[in-house]
Amino acid sequence: MVLCWRSLTFNLLKLLITRQFPNVESITPEALAQWLQDPSKIQPILLDARSEAEYELSHLWHARRIDPESPDLSYLANVSFETPIVVYCSVGYRSAAVASRLLQAGFYRVYNLEGSIFQWVNEGRKVYKDEKIKSLVHPYNWLWGKLLKLQYRGKI
Repeated sequence: MVLCWRSLTFNLLKLLITRQFPNVESITPEALAQWLQDPSKIQPILLDARSEAEYELSHLWHARRIDPESPDLSYLANVSFETPIVVYCSVGYRSAAVASRLLQAGFYRVYNLEGSIFQWVNEGRKVYKDEKIKSLVHPYNWLWGKLLKLQYRGKI
């Protein structure tokens, strides 16, 4: 029953995010994982659009944190507009908002990670802190944390 509820909720979130941010393309965790494992492809910049506390617990390998409330794009000042960028957060809403701002700034290979870090770990993929594999993800809050499988749910 929990798996059905979780899947239904992710599908509803995907629909909401697509309607709210129609200009933002998404990428599935599976597609991103394959991309990151293919050295023949230009690797994307990974931007984590979560709070500092969320990022500090764990994040994707080599992801850089960007403040979802007031994204500082100066980090990308010397980055070509054609550089691929993948943004993620907990479930995909904050990252879609950041991705939309990146598109407005002129970047055109911008993707929102579908289901974001919650879906990433729920599918058994690794997260890191200080280049060490971690097993827990910050749950954002008690309600959204229910979208994380229990074994991946960190403490608030």
